[in-house]
Amino acid sequence: MSNYDVIGIGNAIVDVIAHADDSFLDHMGIEKGIMQLVDRPRAEVLYAAMTDRTQTPGGSVANTIAGIGALGLRTAFIGKVKGDALGRFYAESMDASGTAFPNAPVDTAEAPTSRSMIFVSPDGERSMNTYLGAGADLGQDDVAPEVFDGGKLLFLEGYLFDKDEGKTAFTQAARLIREAGGKAGITLSDPFCCDRHRGDFQRLVRDEMDFTIGNRDEWKTLYETDDLDAALAKAAADCETVVCTRSGDPVIIILGGERVEIPVQMVTPVDATGAGDQFAAGFLFGVATGRDMTTAGRMGVLAAAEVIGHVGPRPKASMTDIFSAEGLL
Repeated sequence: MSNYDVIGIGNAIVDVIAHADDSFLDHMGIEKGIMQLVDRPRAEVLYAAMTDRTQTPGGSVANTIAGIGALGLRTAFIGKVKGDALGRFYAESMDASGTAFPNAPVDTAEAPTSRSMIFVSPDGERSMNTYLGAGADLGQDDVAPEVFDGGKLLFLEGYLFDKDEGKTAFTQAARLIREAGGKAGITLSDPFCCDRHRGDFQRLVRDEMDFTIGNRDEWKTLYETDDLDAALAKAAADCETVVCTRSGDPVIIILGGERVEIPVQMVTPVDATGAGDQFAAGFLFGVATGRDMTTAGRMGVLAAAEVIGHVGPRPKASMTDIFSAEGLL
């Protein structure tokens, strides 16, 4: 049996980072400070133009799962990469970091491995250009039943819902984790995802998910209301555990109709990339290890505070040491 504590499913994206000044961005037609999707030819042009590139395995849920693995739990991430150089790098890097990557790179994949070309300006702004390649084609056949044997928690990435293959993968994975005696949850990922897939997301929250994590904009978009409390009340009527992050305001957690609020740590952000991913890592670590919702929420807040204090989407300090110092372990 695999006996993974937490299993994630999401888009396996290699983050390719390089420095670039404003004149380079203007010359290449890159809009500064935002994330934009690019097609394959554009991705190849931008990748070739990067001179001092560094690479790291990324993707929203992959970052969450890596954060949980760094805390000592047994983790696996299910994603799809092509058997190209970036795909082999991704698989090897995830395994080397302690998170199992069960799916071998696929030589026959039609699209190359997903990648995000990130240009960092001298002022610290990050301009992201993301090509959704092979990772976005993950489907039911990529979800191996044996990975779920003895599994405790499953965490799904809303971004993958943009294709029908992703929907079938999610349905199969939720069934498998339930059969293993575990619980399933999802991150809503983005307000645009909630808008595009409102009916499917509402059905997932109601019928398939034991916990759902989103920010205030995602929850309000999902239930088409400007009243956050009204949106969360609808969600709590359908889902056992509902979590809402609110930037500088306390995190709201509703479990079985009971609501708690977790104050956030005020930190001057250096790079907000990964804040939501690492909140989820701390929170799910707490859930997987049997902590109450207040403790799990505090773990999430601490993990988010750590990651926004430096560049990059994964913690640099030991979260185990931070949790211990706060009396949470």
